[in-house]
Amino acid sequence: MIPRTRIRNIGISAHIDSGKTTLSERILFYTGRIHAIEEVRGGGKGATMDFMPEEKLHGITITSAATTCEWHDTQINLIDTPGHVDFTIEVERALRVLDGAVMVLCAVAGVQSQSITVDRQMKRYRVPRLAFINKMDRMGADPFRVVQGIRDRLQLNAILIQYPIGSEDQFQGVIDLVEMTADYFEGENGENHVKKSIPEALRDEAQQAREKLLDALSLFSEPMTEMLLAGEEIPKALIWETIRQATLSLEFTPVLLGSAFKNKGVQNLLDAVALYLPSPVDREVKGLGTGDWGLGTRTSNSQSPVPSTQSLITLSPNPDAALVALAFKLTVESFGQLTYTRIYSGTLKPGDTVYNSRTKQRVQIGRLVRMHANKREELKVALAGDIVALLSVDCASGDTFCSGEPLVYLEKMFVPEPVITLAITPKKQEDSDRLSKALNRFQREDPTFRLSIDPESGATLISGMGELHLEIYVERIQREYNAEVYVGNPAVAYRETIGQQATFDYRFKKQSGGPGQYAHITGWIEPTDQPFVFENRVVGGAIPKEYIPACEKGFREAMESGKLEGYPVTGVKVVLDGGSYHPIDSSELAFRSASHQAIEGAIAKAKPYILEPIMLVEVETPNELIGRVQGDLSSRRGLLLGSETMQGYTVIRAEVALARMFGYSTELRSLTSGMATFSMEFACYRQS
Repeated sequence: MIPRTRIRNIGISAHIDSGKTTLSERILFYTGRIHAIEEVRGGGKGATMDFMPEEKLHGITITSAATTCEWHDTQINLIDTPGHVDFTIEVERALRVLDGAVMVLCAVAGVQSQSITVDRQMKRYRVPRLAFINKMDRMGADPFRVVQGIRDRLQLNAILIQYPIGSEDQFQGVIDLVEMTADYFEGENGENHVKKSIPEALRDEAQQAREKLLDALSLFSEPMTEMLLAGEEIPKALIWETIRQATLSLEFTPVLLGSAFKNKGVQNLLDAVALYLPSPVDREVKGLGTGDWGLGTRTSNSQSPVPSTQSLITLSPNPDAALVALAFKLTVESFGQLTYTRIYSGTLKPGDTVYNSRTKQRVQIGRLVRMHANKREELKVALAGDIVALLSVDCASGDTFCSGEPLVYLEKMFVPEPVITLAITPKKQEDSDRLSKALNRFQREDPTFRLSIDPESGATLISGMGELHLEIYVERIQREYNAEVYVGNPAVAYRETIGQQATFDYRFKKQSGGPGQYAHITGWIEPTDQPFVFENRVVGGAIPKEYIPACEKGFREAMESGKLEGYPVTGVKVVLDGGSYHPIDSSELAFRSASHQAIEGAIAKAKPYILEPIMLVEVETPNELIGRVQGDLSSRRGLLLGSETMQGYTVIRAEVALARMFGYSTELRSLTSGMATFSMEFACYRQS
C-alpha cells in the first residue's frame, strides 16, 4: 500500500489551446502509463485523455478524464480538464475534490480569460497550484512577461524556479534555480533527462534569478533569512521545504517552463508535483456532521434515520477511520451509472453498505474501478485519498457517502447558471422516446445542462453555458441515440429582478363547504446580491414553525417565473415578519399558496426590470486588423476594456451582451480572413 503522504491528487487546468492535453499525454508517457505518444490533432488514435468522438472531431477536451500513474515513489491521480468556458463545470467539480493543481499558460498569450476563471475556481476551493508556462518553443514566447501577468492579473506571488535556456525555436531546456544545473531532454521523445553544467553565457542571469527566488522565499523561512544575511550557502533541502510550505499555504506559486509538444520540461514538472503539491494528509477537509444520528431510530411516518445535533468536523485521511466520500461526477453508460468518487477518510470495498447523507438511505457498493480515461481497472479496495469510480450506484452529483455515525455532509460544488437556450423537437415520432432518454441522461450527468418546457408553445427547451456546449449535446443525441432532431435558433437566458423594496400583507382564505383554507403573511422584499435569500423574523408564534418551510417553498416557486416576460427572478431577499393562522383551516398548502401569491404582488410593486447576460470577450488579432475588430465590437454595443499588444498581434478585451454575439465566430473569420481568434465567458448580468 502506498503511504498516503506519497499520493498527489492533481488536475491540469488552463485556457483553451494552452496545451493541457498534450502535457497530460507526456505525463502518461514518462510515467510509463502509455508506451506511445499520440497528439490532439496528430491524425493517429488521438490523445489518450480525449476519448470521446466529439473531442477527436473538434480537437478540444469536452469532459474531464481521470487516470492514475506513478512517478518514482509517488502515485499521481490526474484529472485533465477542458479549457473551453462552455465546459467549466468539469473544471469546477474536478477542483472541488483535488488536493493540488497545475495551471498551464501559453508562453505567448500568457494570462487569458479562462485562465482568470480557472484561477477564481482554484481560489474558491483553496487549491495550491504550480504554474507551467508551456509552448516555450513558439514564436513570441516570453516567460518573464507571462510571470508578470500572473502577478498583476491573478494577484499571485508567482516566481520562476527555473530559467530558460533559449526561447522560441532556440529553446533547448531549463536551468534549475534550486540545484543550479542545466536540464536537457534528449532522445526521440525527450525521455532522457540529462543534467549538465550551466552554459557560461547564462551563469550571471541564472545567479540573479536564483537570488530573486531566495529573496522571495526568505519571507517564509527565518533560517533562510538568517543564512542569507550571514552570506551562507542555502541547503537545497531547505529551499525545497520552504517552497513546499509556502505553496501549501497559498502564499507562493512556483513557476516552471517547458514545451510539452517538443518534449521538454515535463519531467521537471513531475518532480515539482511530488516535491511541492499537497498529499491528502496535507489538506484539511471539514464536513457537517449530525451527531447522535440514531441508526435504526425511525419516526412513525418515515423510513429514514433521524438526525439531531449538527457540528463541523475535521476529516482524517486515515484508512482506519469512518468512511466519508464525495460523488463528484456521474456518467450514464449501457451497464448503468458510473460514479466518480473521492474518498476523504476510511476504506471502501465491493460489497460494503454505506449511507447516502442526502437521501439517508443505505447503498450497496457493487464494483469498484480505477479509471484510465475510458478504460477501467477492477479494485478490491479503495482507501482515503483515492479517486475511484463506483458502478451502478444510484445517487446524484454532490452526494456524500458515509459508513455510519455521525452522518456527514460535504460541501457541494458551485454550479453556474446557464446563459443560452435552444428549442429542440424530434423529426419523427420514433425519435421522441430516444430524445427523451438522451435529455434525461444529460441532465443527470451535467448540472449546467437544464431541461424545461416552453409554457406557451409546449416545446422542449435545453439550456447550457454556450453555443458549443449545446452543439455538442445535439451531436451526441444524433450519434449515441440515433435520434434526428430539429433545433431552433438560440435564445438568451434572461433574468428578472427588482429595483426597490416592497411590502406584502396577504390573506389567503378559501371556503368550499368542507374544511376551509386560511393563511395570512406579512413582510417585505428587497434587492440583494445573492440569487435568493429568505429570512424568517416571525416571533411569538404568529405563524407556527411547521408552516415556515411551506412559506419558503411558496416564495421560491414564485421566483421561477417573473411577471414582465416570464423569466426566472433573481436577486431578491424575502423577509417574513408576521401573519396569522387558523387552528383548523390553516395548512402547509394554504401558507405555500399565500406565499406564492404574496410575492407575485410584491414583485410587481418593486419596480422589476430585465437582466441580460454580459460576456467577457477576448479577441486575438493581427495588429493591422485592430481597427476592424474594435469597430465591429463597438457596433455590437460592446464596452471596450483595453488591449494588450504582443509580438505581431494584439489581444482586445471587451464586454458584450450575449444577444449580440450569436454567430460571431463566422463573422470574425470573414472580417479578418480567418486570422483572428476569440474566446468568450460569462461575466455578469446587467440591466438590458
